[in-house]
Amino acid sequence: MKILVYEHVSGGGYSEEHIDLSVLSEGFGMLRCLTADLKAAGHELTALLDSRISKLNPPLAVDCIVPVFHAGETAKFLLKATEINDAAYIIAPETDETLESTVRLLEETGKVSLNSKADTIHQVADKTVLSETLKDKGLRVPKTIIFDANPKADEVNNAIKSHLTYPVILKPSDGVSCGGLTIVERETQTERAMAKLKAGSRGKRFIAQEFVRGEAASVSLLCAGTQSLALSLNKQNVQLASVDRKSSYVGGVVPLDHPMKQEAFDTAEKIAGIFHGLRGYVGVDLILSENGPCVVDVNPRLTTSYIGLSRVAGFNVANAMVNAVLKGRLPAKREGVGCFWFSKVETPKPTLHAFAKSKRIKGLISPPFLFKRSPRAVSLVAGYGETSTEAERRFEEAKKRLLNIISEGD
Repeated sequence: MKILVYEHVSGGGYSEEHIDLSVLSEGFGMLRCLTADLKAAGHELTALLDSRISKLNPPLAVDCIVPVFHAGETAKFLLKATEINDAAYIIAPETDETLESTVRLLEETGKVSLNSKADTIHQVADKTVLSETLKDKGLRVPKTIIFDANPKADEVNNAIKSHLTYPVILKPSDGVSCGGLTIVERETQTERAMAKLKAGSRGKRFIAQEFVRGEAASVSLLCAGTQSLALSLNKQNVQLASVDRKSSYVGGVVPLDHPMKQEAFDTAEKIAGIFHGLRGYVGVDLILSENGPCVVDVNPRLTTSYIGLSRVAGFNVANAMVNAVLKGRLPAKREGVGCFWFSKVETPKPTLHAFAKSKRIKGLISPPFLFKRSPRAVSLVAGYGETSTEAERRFEEAKKRLLNIISEGD
C-alpha cells in the first residue's frame, strides 16, 4: 500500500512556532520507528516534516518527504498527500482536539484511516468522560473531581477537602505527556498550580484527581473490531513535579516484568470491549497499585512505548496494526524477545557536524535537533539487551557516545 504517516510535532503542526524539544524527541522517535516497520513490510511511505527538521536530513526511511514551511499549510498538504496515497496514519496529541480533528479530516476524504474512529477518540480523549465511563463498568480509576472554566482557588480547595485527600493531581481534562500536570501537596499551592495548568492547555475543563501510589506502567494493545490483544506491559519513567517545576515523561522499559501483568492485560482488553471504535494500536496508562491496576488514561493512537515494542515483539507490529484495522486480524500471541530501555537525554546545542555524526550512533532513536533560538537539544536514546541490566548498560554506552560527540563539536 501507499501510506501517508503524519506525526504532528515533527510534521509541521508547530511550523514557525516554538517546538517543545522534549515532546519532539518522542514524536520523531515514533515516526521513525513506525515508518521503518511499515517500510520493512513493503509499504510505500510519504511523511510530512517541519522544514526546520527536513533541512537537517534526519534519519527517516520514507519514499517521499513533504516539507512544511508555514503555519496553516499542514491541513492543505495533508489533503494533497492523501490524494496520492491509499491510506494514512495520524500521530497527534489529544490536546485541543488535535488528534480527533485531524483524523476526522482524513475520514472525510474517503481514504482508508488506520486510526481509531474520530468519534471514539472524542470519547476517550476527555479524561472526565473516560473516568466516569470506566468507573461505571467496574474498572478501577482514580477518584476524580471535574471543574469547569475558571473556578476560584478556594472553591477548588473546598471540593478537594470534601472528596479527596492531599496530595492530589491537578491536570487538564485533555492533556498528554504530563502537560500542565502538577502534584498539589497542600491547599496553599492550588492557585499557582491552576495558573500552571491553564498555561499547559486551552481546554475548558480540568480535573483534580486522587494521587494513586504505585508503579507507573502502560499496556500496548492491538484492537480489531470486537477483538483485542494486549502485546506488552511497559514501565513508564515519569517525573511528577510540584508547582515550581514541570512534570515530564522521561522514558521507559519494554517489557516490564510485574506480578500484575495479566491483570493489567485483562483491564486493557476490557477497555477495548467498552469502546468499540478503538482500532489498531492503543496505549492504556495505569498505576500498578496495591489494590490492582488503576486506569489513568487511554491513548487512541501510537504511544512512545511502541519504540520499544517494535524491537522486542518478535514480529512486525506496524504491519500487524494494518492487518488489525483492514482485515480484523490479530497476530498470534507470543512472548517478546529481550528488553528495550529508552530515555530522553538533554545536551548542549550541537554543531551541524556533531548532529550529522550523532545520527550514526547505534541506539540513537531521535537525534539532537538544533534550532536557532534554543541553546539545548533533547535526544531519545535506547539500549537493547537480553536482560534489563544489559539493555540499561547499552543505553548508557549510547548516551556516553552522544555526549562525547556533542562535547567535541567540530
